[in-house]
Amino acid sequence: MDDVTAPPDFESYVAARRPALRRTAYLLTGDWDRAEDVVQDALTNLFVHWRRASRARSVDAYVRRTLVNSYLSEKRRPWRRERSTESLPEAEHAAPADASDERDRLRRALAELGPSQRAVVVLRYWDDLSVEETAAALGCSTGNVKSQAARGLAHLRESLGRAESPDPEVAR
Repeated sequence: MDDVTAPPDFESYVAARRPALRRTAYLLTGDWDRAEDVVQDALTNLFVHWRRASRARSVDAYVRRTLVNSYLSEKRRPWRRERSTESLPEAEHAAPADASDERDRLRRALAELGPSQRAVVVLRYWDDLSVEETAAALGCSTGNVKSQAARGLAHLRESLGRAESPDPEVAR
């Protein structure tokens, strides 16, 4: 097999952007190990297509699109959805009190969203992309981004409101 070396500009791009890509992938997947896999897939694709991608108007947009596509294709593979364990996990206890609990609740609420809604919410509100940039990253219409974002935010508000509510009737 030939020894393949990365162009210096590819290496500097990866060194500069990898942490941000990992954070975005983590928000998409909800798991650091899966996030690393998704980022690795996206960077592998970027390496293979570096000449074309480096000439694109925005390398970030190209990589973001690849990252989301990798995440969505992973979600479609049934063998990746199943996890074998020797014992059942213990039930979670809800007692939000500090910032880490808040982040945990938000992460769990984000995990309840479908893959497309989650991708829209993460790109729009975490990566702070415009509607047009999000649509380009996902390969869909701006109307789809707007409706997915509205539904996703409504679900998050409902889910987080349910978790905060002390009234058992509202928490259902």
